[in-house]
Amino acid sequence: MTPSSPLFRFLPSRLLPALLVLALLLPLPLAAQESTPVIGARVLQEAWSDPLEALGTLRADESVTLSATVTDTVVEVNFRDGQVVEAGELLVRLQDAEQQAQLRVAQALRDERRAAVERLAQLQSRNLAPRADVEDARARLRQVEAEIQGLEARLTNYRVRAPFDGVVGFRNISVGSLVTPGTELVTLDKVDVMKLDFSVPEVFLAILAPGLPLTAHSVAFPDERFDGVVESVGSRVDPVSRSVTVRAELDNPELRLRPGMLMEVVVQRSPREAVVVPESVLIPSGDRQFVLVIDEADDNRVERREVKVGERRTGQAEIVEGLSGGELLVAHGVQRVREGDQVQLLGIADDTTSVSEILAAAREERG
Repeated sequence: MTPSSPLFRFLPSRLLPALLVLALLLPLPLAAQESTPVIGARVLQEAWSDPLEALGTLRADESVTLSATVTDTVVEVNFRDGQVVEAGELLVRLQDAEQQAQLRVAQALRDERRAAVERLAQLQSRNLAPRADVEDARARLRQVEAEIQGLEARLTNYRVRAPFDGVVGFRNISVGSLVTPGTELVTLDKVDVMKLDFSVPEVFLAILAPGLPLTAHSVAFPDERFDGVVESVGSRVDPVSRSVTVRAELDNPELRLRPGMLMEVVVQRSPREAVVVPESVLIPSGDRQFVLVIDEADDNRVERREVKVGERRTGQAEIVEGLSGGELLVAHGVQRVREGDQVQLLGIADDTTSVSEILAAAREERG
């Protein structure tokens, strides 16, 4: 309606200024606006924990250096460098010919005295030999049997066997080498399970307990993660560093981890179920945080909602208040969207679909 409209000719002149102001205030028709394209992300509910980082050193589950206990020469070496051996397997044998001869002499004497006991026992049963002679013969038999046991025990010192399953170290002895008590023959480590010792500040002592899960990384295997659990917490706090030693266990079925390796440890303390979102959905405003929630039931209309953020980790944030699992948020395109806008959802980014894949699919669809 304009001043030249026929309607104005029939209105009193005193009403014309008010009608002009009213016409200016009335909104003009707006052209249909296109929905803003965005990429969404689902609110997840998953396992969460507060990481505690430390450096640790690996130790073998069992470790021993096998040494000689007698003086003699090596006559047999039955292992190779780095060989996996079983408990009881013979590794090194020393010259024991003299001890074997002494054992055979004692065994022959045992057979002789056993026969004497049997003869005297028969005679005594017919009252042809005194009972005292039989008892003396039996005592002499027990004596020689004890000597045989001693010789057999000493013979074990000439055979070095693996006390447990494990991996032997380098072979530094050869056949013919003369060894003496204390001479190191070979090392043996049980490494299918590794002990990981690391220190943490005493302020975390209250939350450390056996069973806490952890992960460990090594520069030798940068793309791999080794999972384990805390087995025990040290009984003493170092008065200088004010730290406590923690021991964990890592499975090592492929025997790639070695004693002495440096490991980066992340203890998963306070494990819990948490509401988790990508950090890209957060909109900071002063000391407050907001997100844009897409209402799928209302034609993808956007609601701006304040949330309370808990702990953070790389690329993710814990939401302790304001969201529930399964809700859909604006993850990319946040700066172009306002509350109440209707958005065009190009896709939902997750572990199986990346942002670049969603954008590529959208470009292809547009041709």
